[in-house]
Amino acid sequence: MSVDALRLKAFAAAFLATAAAAAAAPEREQLPVQVEARSSDFDYQNGVLKFEAITITQGAIKITAERAVANGLDFKDSSWEFSGTVRITMPDSALASDSARVKFSAGEIASAAVAGEPATFEQRRKDQEAQGHAKRIDYDLKRGTVEFAGDAWLSDGKTELTGETLVYSTTNQRVVSREPVVITIQPGEAPQTKPKPQP
Repeated sequence: MSVDALRLKAFAAAFLATAAAAAAAPEREQLPVQVEARSSDFDYQNGVLKFEAITITQGAIKITAERAVANGLDFKDSSWEFSGTVRITMPDSALASDSARVKFSAGEIASAAVAGEPATFEQRRKDQEAQGHAKRIDYDLKRGTVEFAGDAWLSDGKTELTGETLVYSTTNQRVVSREPVVITIQPGEAPQTKPKPQP
């Protein structure tokens, strides 16, 4: 296998761990959801809830924002619009943006679409840090895809991919672009794909 192929394989593996960490906890839907806010406005007649300085927590998942508007507190099926310094943190990964649309389904986050100038994504592991940014990032936890759109950029520290749209699939460990893409590989040793044998 070529050095380039090894690096691309390691790059895909880094992004796999991010979505897998969020999606690999089927028991998360059984955890309670806690909502804290500085102020709230419940308009039950029109089915609109408004919050200021909000934090939503479920286990290791946390969403914070300056403002939020929701169509209900039923986390089995509700839609939320967050704005102003939005942060979504998950095990080993995080999204940051100016605004976000989050869909809750079956008691947990099903998808998050974040936008910013740019919206950012990062994943920290003990041996590697992966980063990405774009004008919009769509993170579909149910389908296992992370889509970066608008000046998209992904990096694992050695390999960088840039393009208008980049889609990472956690089900088959692929990064796909149907448009022109530029891959930049920094000089250095190829990442190891197998552990060194113990003496």
